[in-house]
Amino acid sequence: MAALGKIRKRGVILVIIIGLGLFAFIAEEAFRSCEATKNQQRQQIGEVLGNKINVQEFQALVDEYQDVLKMTNGIDNFTEEQLNSIKDEVWNSYVNEQIIQAECKKVGLTVTDEELQNIMKEGTNAMLMRSPFVNQQTGRFDVTMLTKFLADYKKNASNPQLAESYQKIYNYWQFIEKQLRQQTLAQKYQVLIANGLMTNPVSAKMAFEGQNQESNIELASIPYSSINDNDVKIEEKDLKAKYDEMKEMFKQTVETRDIKYVTFQVEASAADRQTLMQTMEDASTKLQSGANPAEVVRKAQSQFPYTGIAATKRAYPSDIAAKIDSMSVGQTTAPFETKSDNTLNVVKLISKTQMPDSIEYRQIQVGGATIEAAHQTADSIYNALKAGADFETLAQKYGQTAQKQWLTSDMYENSNAMDEESKNYLNAINNLGTNELKNLEFSQGNIILQVTARKAMVDKYDVAVIKHTIDFSKGTYSDAYNKFSQYVSENTTLEQLEKNAAKFGFKVQERKDLLNSEHNVAGLRATRETMKWIFDAKEGEVSPLYECGNNDNLLVVALTKVNPIGYRSLDDVKDMVKADVLQDKKFEQIKAKFAGVADMAAAKAKGARVDSVNQITFSAPVFVQATGASEPALSGAVAAAKQGEFSKNLVKGNAGAYLFKVLKKADREGVKFDEKSTEQRLKQQAMQAAGRFIQELYQKANVVDNRYLFF
Repeated sequence: MAALGKIRKRGVILVIIIGLGLFAFIAEEAFRSCEATKNQQRQQIGEVLGNKINVQEFQALVDEYQDVLKMTNGIDNFTEEQLNSIKDEVWNSYVNEQIIQAECKKVGLTVTDEELQNIMKEGTNAMLMRSPFVNQQTGRFDVTMLTKFLADYKKNASNPQLAESYQKIYNYWQFIEKQLRQQTLAQKYQVLIANGLMTNPVSAKMAFEGQNQESNIELASIPYSSINDNDVKIEEKDLKAKYDEMKEMFKQTVETRDIKYVTFQVEASAADRQTLMQTMEDASTKLQSGANPAEVVRKAQSQFPYTGIAATKRAYPSDIAAKIDSMSVGQTTAPFETKSDNTLNVVKLISKTQMPDSIEYRQIQVGGATIEAAHQTADSIYNALKAGADFETLAQKYGQTAQKQWLTSDMYENSNAMDEESKNYLNAINNLGTNELKNLEFSQGNIILQVTARKAMVDKYDVAVIKHTIDFSKGTYSDAYNKFSQYVSENTTLEQLEKNAAKFGFKVQERKDLLNSEHNVAGLRATRETMKWIFDAKEGEVSPLYECGNNDNLLVVALTKVNPIGYRSLDDVKDMVKADVLQDKKFEQIKAKFAGVADMAAAKAKGARVDSVNQITFSAPVFVQATGASEPALSGAVAAAKQGEFSKNLVKGNAGAYLFKVLKKADREGVKFDEKSTEQRLKQQAMQAAGRFIQELYQKANVVDNRYLFF
């Protein structure tokens, strides 16, 4: 009872303590939840129609597409530009897929497995024709080859030697199947839209006449340029009225940003160039004196390795290939500069010979318990072949097929490295005559070679090339960095950057409407951090100094304006609006001047230029020599007028005002109206128009693209 009494006395305190404990627990859970949400947002690369995609999901799509390109193009690596292009393709494909699927879901459009099977049975789809399952005899996709592969894939899944190659092909097929389904769904939706654009005999007849009915006219032209701009008064209310009229043209669907920036590219100093020139002159002297070309090229740190294998001109850089033909064997050039790749070069032509571009050969690989045993076995095989033994029979005795294969120059002459054994192997194949044999000794055994055919004789060159970029030294870069750093640190506002740029020898440049989907700033690579700063900064802010490009550029940026989603203001587009208002005002002046003009003589008397213009059709804008412009409005007005008729109204064009008289109207000779073919052409045009539906849907899909934060 005493204990209960104490609790009652301290009841309020206990309630507060318990309440604080519960609050702390709830707050901790809420904090964890907020942190989890923020982490998810940090990983979000984009959004389409409310569907979010994180960086891991997007990277998986990129990796998938890279694997497909590697397999189809036979390449292992991509340049930075190629990777950027791949990421753009993957992003655009993802956005389109999300939009189309959402639209198709609304109307109940799907692609069934049966439809997909029918496409495969038909076997003519371009996507299927790029698969490994094309029957070479029929030239079509063969679904039985696919079925067999899928069965073999399951059977060999546990075989480590085959599983990897089967998995690559399987992944490739999965990609094709997914793309085929998406492509078919998009086509079905496009057809649905196109069928809403009806064609009929009446529209076909009008289209035919618009394309084939020609008019010859007498044309009176009054260029807008004939009126001085200073004689036209434009008020603010005129600009406002025109802006309201044109406003939809200025709608912006994504945020852009305007920047001003200063960039400086560090280049080699005179001292740097002289140091490199000395190295190149020393290398030239050594090559002339007969020093080992491989050693000279290696010590000079040439970008182009020396392999000792004769190669066609296409294996050498274009500037080197251009030198070779004018050189004699044994000649070494003095150092020369190639500005296109910023290099100094030295070339020695060691030999020139005619060799086959393609060689067919076969071989027997010989091993043994020891190297000596392998050599002995190889000697006996070689002697037997020289005595007339059958090559294939001997090969089968040693568990080989001796299958003939072709070696082409392209397969080896662009190699960046060549060990001595590979060099000996290739030289043997290149120099053997047809049906000649050679017993080659290697560190791991022997190879018996026989060349069976040689074709396409070409000139090949053994050339030692020393190619070295004209690089700046660390000291040169340090001096440039210190100068640019001083400029940035002393000028912390845009006004100061602009005011003092010339004093430091720099120039402020401007870029308007920068998109966050672009891959670089100011045309420089490695500027992702700069891009992130730009789209996080506030107007008027100046960035820190960025080192970018190929570690040879310095950059500072000032954010001048944020252009949000929505309509651009009149101030932003005033020049464009003013040009239209100016044109309107000039047209009104011309209209007033030519009021009541009813024939060409009167028009000419008031200052118009009169010319004859022939073969005008409705479907093509007429080009007017007097004003130097294409005028669609004039083509339309002429098509609506009758033969012998003088234009009822002054025609307002892009570059002038016009009056005309139709002298003749006639259909093109030899062209007859074909209702069915014309309707078919209109249907194709409707399909093309329907193909642009994605542009309209994109604007309504609330697409968020945050790739710049990650790539």
